[in-house]
Amino acid sequence: MTTNVGSIDRILRIIVGAGLIAWALGYLPGIAPSQWGWIGVVPLLTAVLGYCPAYSIFGMSTCSRRD
Repeated sequence: MTTNVGSIDRILRIIVGAGLIAWALGYLPGIAPSQWGWIGVVPLLTAVLGYCPAYSIFGMSTCSRRD
């Protein structure tokens, strides 16, 4: 399992994942909580692991050579 998620991609995944989980937990004022927010676990895990299975399937990578 090689790294295929770059630094900027990781940061964006963490922000999106945390936002979705906050939505699921009802921490966003004025927005009703939803179970759909738990999908935010996926971008968080891919950011932490640095590996995205979908990128592998399509032969993509956002890593630069130095990442």
